[in-house]
Amino acid sequence: MQLKPKNWTGLIAGLIILLIAGGLLWTFTQRHAVTATVSNLNLRQGPGLNYTATHKVKKNSRLTILGEKNNWYHVRDSQNHFGWVASWLVDHPGHLKTVTNLAEATIVLDPGHGGSDSGALSIDQKHDEKTYTLELAQRVAKALRAKGTHVIMTRSTDKTVSLADRPALANDHQANAFISFHFDSSPTDNLASGATTYYYHRQSSYALAQAVNGEMNDLPLTNRGIRFGNFEVIRDNSRPALLLEMGYINTKKDFSDIHSAVYQQAVADRVVKGLAQYFKTQH
Repeated sequence: MQLKPKNWTGLIAGLIILLIAGGLLWTFTQRHAVTATVSNLNLRQGPGLNYTATHKVKKNSRLTILGEKNNWYHVRDSQNHFGWVASWLVDHPGHLKTVTNLAEATIVLDPGHGGSDSGALSIDQKHDEKTYTLELAQRVAKALRAKGTHVIMTRSTDKTVSLADRPALANDHQANAFISFHFDSSPTDNLASGATTYYYHRQSSYALAQAVNGEMNDLPLTNRGIRFGNFEVIRDNSRPALLLEMGYINTKKDFSDIHSAVYQQAVADRVVKGLAQYFKTQH
């Protein structure tokens, strides 16, 4: 039987529609897919650690995002299991825009503590950690903005900000980097000294740690190097994230630098240089 011309036209139109729909579906799936970065990732009944785990997925398994709430993704796995996974336990390359210089970047700066949370007390028992983390972060922000960087501060005044809200700000704004500023404290005065760079997620944050820490070797305080740190503000962060402890506030030698404008500016300059170097290597 011969098909009439109009039937051919209808068939071709149908095929075109199917191809377009297939392409849109593939694009949606690619843009809304994540990969498990840990072994035996739990799929939970709701968006939180208090919800029951119903299934586990293997590391590197691909998951399709169906929804998002409170930094958790509602996903479907390849076996058609549904559940919620923590955003910081999956890799979502589509969410991280590649930038190659500071002028293209969005960076969240987090002055530790604030408001009712004073942080650690200084060696003279008169000064709070929160004061100096804000001063340091503001110096870094000024230097970054001079380079054209879009800077977001978790706080710009002495106010209380919850630990959960700090990484959430970076996640929500899809920041290219998150830096949290702190000053260490030892159990006994004058027991320890030096500055430490902490990361949590090796895959997303270790390269940033290397770039920033690599600029810290000529500071007055000893560079204690890069270490893993289980801190909420970097643990619950899906962006490249660091927590910097830039000296021991209850050590006399360190505190003499911590409250010095010269030291704070030196740290700020080196953080900016480290960030610039990090973005140069991103492709």
